[in-house]
Amino acid sequence: MPSRTLETWPHGAIMLDAQHTRFALWAPDAFYVSVELQDGKSIAMLPQADGWFEVETECPAGTCYRYNIDGEQDVPDPASRAQALDVHGWSVVVDPLAYQWRHSQWQGRPWHEAVIYELHVGALGGYAGVQKHLPRLAELGVTAIELMPLAQFPGERNWGYDGVLLYAPQASYGSPEQLKALIDSAHEHGLAVILDVVYNHFGPDGNYLGQYAQGFFEEDVHTPWGAGIDFDRREVRDFFLDNALMWLLEYRFDGLRLDAVHAIDNPGFLKELAQRVRQQVDTGRHVWLVLENELNQARLLKHDFDAQWNDDFHNVLHVLLTGETDAYYSDFAQDPTEKLARCLGEGFIYQGHTTRHGHARGEPSGDLPPSAFVAFLQNHDQVGNRALGERLHQLCSPQALKAATTLLLMSPMIPLMFMGDEVNAEQPFLFFTDHHGELAEAVREGRRNEFADFAAFKDPERREQIPDPNALPTFLQSAPRFTEHEHAQLYRQLLSLRHRHIVPHLPGSVALGAQVLADGAVTARWRLGNGSLLQIDLNLGATPLDHPAPPHLLFETSAHEGAQLAPFSARVALSPVGDHP
Repeated sequence: MPSRTLETWPHGAIMLDAQHTRFALWAPDAFYVSVELQDGKSIAMLPQADGWFEVETECPAGTCYRYNIDGEQDVPDPASRAQALDVHGWSVVVDPLAYQWRHSQWQGRPWHEAVIYELHVGALGGYAGVQKHLPRLAELGVTAIELMPLAQFPGERNWGYDGVLLYAPQASYGSPEQLKALIDSAHEHGLAVILDVVYNHFGPDGNYLGQYAQGFFEEDVHTPWGAGIDFDRREVRDFFLDNALMWLLEYRFDGLRLDAVHAIDNPGFLKELAQRVRQQVDTGRHVWLVLENELNQARLLKHDFDAQWNDDFHNVLHVLLTGETDAYYSDFAQDPTEKLARCLGEGFIYQGHTTRHGHARGEPSGDLPPSAFVAFLQNHDQVGNRALGERLHQLCSPQALKAATTLLLMSPMIPLMFMGDEVNAEQPFLFFTDHHGELAEAVREGRRNEFADFAAFKDPERREQIPDPNALPTFLQSAPRFTEHEHAQLYRQLLSLRHRHIVPHLPGSVALGAQVLADGAVTARWRLGNGSLLQIDLNLGATPLDHPAPPHLLFETSAHEGAQLAPFSARVALSPVGDHP
């Protein structure tokens, strides 16, 4: 791990040795800053150039501290490595070397091997609770777990996108050492670990930065969460760059998923983040960088980032599977089969095409490899942003879901599943928070008003039935139960086939296009890196189609029907090298 100095890692409390810590705070609007220790000791910090305050003092790991601004306001460390209780309380000095790694030689896995399982740490019982699921997930065929955001948020429960102390793993989930033990154990089971990070905004409760560092924000730039973050400032960029490096180097995460980068109005920051990560990570170590980006900026995937969550894949399949066309699904309501064919043949559906808002969205993506796209039938957003948190198996037929799952797990795109998908969990995944007072009321009403455009919730009385995000039962209902289900056997079978026949040949794969067979039915082909030909036929319609099965069938969801493709079915064929046109 690179040595940490004020120059290379300036933000927060950094231990210099077992008994001494350097505290550094960027507070350009403050005249005086002190470190206040829980034992009552107050230590004045020395003003430095460019708005920094710094001091080195005797202070061992485990010490609780906070900063005092101008003798008037006590605040937590914005780069706190741990909080004693919550976002408003004491920060804790953390020794990054306290945890003894058991699998320090782990180098990660190549991106093309990724089969990703997204999960919410709180819903599975904290860091220790997640650890209990690792053997089951490895046996299923998962190769990576993706943790929803862990940055310290207000209260005990939250999706994680309200984090305000980005360097501190959420205290209600466990200690920093317990998080490291989870990652260590995942590596023992051959599982990579990805962390979802939120660099586009801070949550609405517990962010004090604006009181002493107004330059952190751009008041004239508006985002859905308030003022934009000023990534043009070096101190601000470093705050986020160093945070990314902390997770990758200190905690040994194997990758980051960057949330909603379309809300970061600074492409230079994204490029610098990718470059810094590649420079700092040891040669030979596999580290993945994945984007969520509504803008479908294909250029970011050519050199700097491994892949992007492909919402287009989910959205068009959701329309075909459920018939729902409310709100953002309306962008996929017209010619959904043609849109699915474009997705399978070229990656993005929206590549400069006009959305329902009249705006062009996306860039051409046909020259990107299939592995540049993370495909999914569900994720935390697509389940949890439903008013009642229903899962896909509750919205479509079992046969159609089996066919779509076959496409998901056997296409050359990188598959992602959401916790509970593999057992058709009956429990919903609802939107939950732990806010109080006026903020709780605002979040409750805001949540319900979000669904005014949905036909089922146009009636205000109906919207009142949407669960209160702040109520404890809303969170408790969202914990999935993993009762063995035949769907899990489908996952095992398909992932076994994927790992055996497809994954080894994904590098160098190219899409050869997809054709519409009928409404709801497509056929798509890819040439894998070894020259073999992968073909997937999918029929989500209720009518059988005259479409002969190709030779070398690898898997089919319905009994072979000769020249016909059965309703609600999928089949996969893999022709050996030299045995196809």
